[in-house]
Amino acid sequence: MRKKTYILALTGISCLLIATAFTHYQQDTEPAFTSSDPKVSKLKLPAGFKADRLYGPSEHEEGSWVSMTFDPKGRIIASDQYGYLYRITVPAIGDTITKTRAEKLEVLSDSAFMNQKDPGKISMGYAQGLLYAFNSLYVMINHSGNNDLKRTSGLYRLQDTNGDDQYDKITLLKSMQGSGEHGTHSVVLSPDKQSIHVVAGNFTKIPKMDAYRNIPDGKLDNLFPLIKDPNGHDNTVESHGGWVAKTDPEGKKWELIASGLRNSFDIAFNDAGEMFTYDSDMEWDFGTPWYRPTRILHVTSGAEFGWRPGTLKWNANYPDNLPAVINVGQGSPTNFMSGSNAKFPTKYRNALFAFDWSFGIIYAVYPTPNGASYTATGEEFISGSPLPLTDGTIGPDGAMYFLTGGRRLESDLYRVYYTGSDVKESKTVAPVTDALKTRRKLELLHGVAKPGAVDEAWPFLKDQDRHIRYAARIAIEAQPITEWKDKTLQEKDPVILTQAAIALARRGDASVKKQLLSALTGANIKALPEPRQLDMIRAVELVFARMGAPDAADKLAVAAMLDPLFPAASHDLNKELSKMLVYVEAPGSVKKTMALLLSAKDDPKSQQTLSASSDLILRNPQYGMDIAGMLSKMPPLNQTWYANVLSQASKGWTDDLRNQYFNWYTKAFGYKGGVCYVGFIDKARKNALETVPKELFVKYNKMSGDSLVTLARKGLDIGPVRPKGPGKNWKVEEALQVVSQDASPRNFDQGKAMFAASLCRTCHQMKGEGGVAGPDLTQLGTRFSDKDMLEAIIAPNKTISDQYGSTVFYLKAGGSILGRLIRQDNEKYYISQNPFDPQTVREVQKKNVLRTRVSEISPMLPGMINALNAEELKDLMAYLKSGGNPNHAMFSAGNATTKSK
Repeated sequence: MRKKTYILALTGISCLLIATAFTHYQQDTEPAFTSSDPKVSKLKLPAGFKADRLYGPSEHEEGSWVSMTFDPKGRIIASDQYGYLYRITVPAIGDTITKTRAEKLEVLSDSAFMNQKDPGKISMGYAQGLLYAFNSLYVMINHSGNNDLKRTSGLYRLQDTNGDDQYDKITLLKSMQGSGEHGTHSVVLSPDKQSIHVVAGNFTKIPKMDAYRNIPDGKLDNLFPLIKDPNGHDNTVESHGGWVAKTDPEGKKWELIASGLRNSFDIAFNDAGEMFTYDSDMEWDFGTPWYRPTRILHVTSGAEFGWRPGTLKWNANYPDNLPAVINVGQGSPTNFMSGSNAKFPTKYRNALFAFDWSFGIIYAVYPTPNGASYTATGEEFISGSPLPLTDGTIGPDGAMYFLTGGRRLESDLYRVYYTGSDVKESKTVAPVTDALKTRRKLELLHGVAKPGAVDEAWPFLKDQDRHIRYAARIAIEAQPITEWKDKTLQEKDPVILTQAAIALARRGDASVKKQLLSALTGANIKALPEPRQLDMIRAVELVFARMGAPDAADKLAVAAMLDPLFPAASHDLNKELSKMLVYVEAPGSVKKTMALLLSAKDDPKSQQTLSASSDLILRNPQYGMDIAGMLSKMPPLNQTWYANVLSQASKGWTDDLRNQYFNWYTKAFGYKGGVCYVGFIDKARKNALETVPKELFVKYNKMSGDSLVTLARKGLDIGPVRPKGPGKNWKVEEALQVVSQDASPRNFDQGKAMFAASLCRTCHQMKGEGGVAGPDLTQLGTRFSDKDMLEAIIAPNKTISDQYGSTVFYLKAGGSILGRLIRQDNEKYYISQNPFDPQTVREVQKKNVLRTRVSEISPMLPGMINALNAEELKDLMAYLKSGGNPNHAMFSAGNATTKSK
């Protein structure tokens, strides 16, 4: 770093130009590669890699492409999300003469469309999954059938029957009910190259299968108080979640492999033939204990991952679902693929590449064998802003090809390749562990009844490996229940009993409820380690969830079993104990849970992800602002859990306990969560109010913050006034025309309100009020024109202040960190990543940084005024130019409550 001092004019991150003296640390800007294409030049690539932008579908009015595959001739076949299939011939690496060209791919002799009168109809398209295999093109259509493509969602096989390089035969292999972004997705060749797998999201019903590795019967299996998504998302969610199935090339036999996903778009196989996926989060749940980040999952036979509506998402430690290999963080997963066939260094050939649409990141994920499953590490491989990644594949030349687009966004086709010489044809393949071999042997018993299967699988219910225990239970559930019901009820080993009881609760009926509950409550749960205690509590929960609510005797038995453990040393155990004990109305459970609610602290380590939320703020204008607001005032997750548990309690309350409980909600409404956070909190509050005596309703309704709900729903500190709109996508010239051609007196109060509603106040001060992440705007109107201000607001990336701009820190270990450099010393950089919380500073060791460069993306996000109508925009501009002075001549007399008399 070389220290220099300048005096010059700087553009602020909002709408301010100021002349100032400042100290600037010149960045070491050593680009990994250079390109004359501005889109390519903004990509962040590892050292030794280069990129080409091969084609722009949007530039040719060919839509926004979301899926792709290579055919045997090395051509790419791609699909517009809402339109045609296209076939693209791309130039070889290094060929700067041949241009990429695309042709619209119709299906000739398509009898379904030969006689149509409308030539604009599409014969095939709307594909979110494409695969060329078995001399056929497999197309996963995602469409409801109400537009220009009359075919509906499902897997179709396209064939060229006469060798003329045109597809002339379409076969529907499986019709599916589900469309949209949570509908039907990818189609992937199996490792044995004898079959194919398909992936569908949680808006897609599981069609009738010929075989099931695990039976997804749609049960919620959770006694936690249910609050469905306050914004109505759960109204169309299938309770079995997203799923993966397998079929033969002709689509004659279908087998369900796994379910309980949220919305995985794609799957990938490692060199051992093990399946993985990158599953999505529900970003609206952020700030709640049932939020689950995007995750890399190991999809084993019969896997269940516990996605359920609203608050009922299963905890990852429940033994009847499987955990993540690694939690990635917030984002929108799309493509997921193996780097095995890439002509990349060995490190990347061993990687799985996970695409995040929202934040424009391709992660390299490195699974490591761990018993019968895997753990993983990961890093950023490629990123850009904006870079809405949709699909990708490794081409026959060993390069990585990927698409951007989706939701009708601008779409491009890129190629990334390695220019170094350290590429080896062979690579080290991780060994298959003995535990993994055991798990695979048990999986041969899934979905089929086999003589001796129960005796073979039974001992493995006690195995130390979670995935082996899981595989053994699924194998037993596939056998006739008469072979293992009595064996379960007579089992004395508490660990085996727990796993068998889960199986019996899932596959048995209410006739064995009393016996099963007696066996569980008679076990010595105190003697078990905490993970096995959690398993046994889950088994008891499933007895009630599947076989019916407890009677008085059942409640007493469960209370006697669990109450001596409560409270425990860990929140994991306390959360499950509180849920069950309050559910069975155990004496003292409300008081104990209330004490935990008031004292619970969250463990930051339990929420660690591959990508920190603070790293994502500046990468996406739409989602980054939401994350910034949430991190500035993060809700207490454990307290929220206990509050929802207590919302179902009708007994055990005293006046003091109720006062403490309902007063907690007034604090809860002050936190910042995802879109649904306030709705969840308010519904829990209302559920609790239903349990109070009628004569006390008014008291506790007021005490719990009924008057705060409306304000809290408005999100960040935006004041009591919202834009009336209708807004528009303001451009500089039209905004300038609106502002400059109207000299009528303006409304000070509305201008000040729009300063807050447009979130200007969050980062900027006006007359000593507001945030400090950006420059003070009080003197703005004395120096700059309307055009200057509007350009800085509408197009903040055009000119970025060195004082307030961001820096990209490239890490030696891979990946990058984006934030504003606050200061540095000999050992560390000090970086602010959240404009809503600039006092939170991240420290980065200089020894871990490879290089830095100034970011071309402004910390100020565009579109901040797009919710304003013309009158509101004019009032905002008047407020800015006045420096917050209500006595300014631009304001009409009497319209400002703060105006001097």
